[in-house]
Amino acid sequence: MPVKLGRRLPQEEEARIEIIPLIDIMFFLLAAFMLVSLKMIQLNTVKVELPVSTQAAPDPAKDEPLVVCVDKAGVISLDKTPLTPSELSARLKPLAASGKLRVLLAGDAESRHRDLMRALDAIREAGVSSVGFVTRK
Repeated sequence: MPVKLGRRLPQEEEARIEIIPLIDIMFFLLAAFMLVSLKMIQLNTVKVELPVSTQAAPDPAKDEPLVVCVDKAGVISLDKTPLTPSELSARLKPLAASGKLRVLLAGDAESRHRDLMRALDAIREAGVSSVGFVTRK
């Protein structure tokens, strides 16, 4: 029997690397890692965009903000003077004309949401664009 010194396999039967199954495996691994990483996140949380503070203390050069308080009975007061929402709006309109008035809304922990919204609506009706809420740590 003669001995052939060359290729043993014909051209069509050469070994080659198939990339399509490798791509399928990579997509499977990617999907598996994505599902595992989603399980690590607590999905029962409420997504809230938290504000970023650039200063620890207010700038002394700026005017101090006015504090509007709403107690648990729903009484709105400005500088310890009880006011109705229309009176509050009338008092803030001349001050808000400059556009730089800052107002802080302080509500009692037991006050109703609608009372705070009435005060906030009166402040916004006066033309105040910068309203903050007072909280404690």
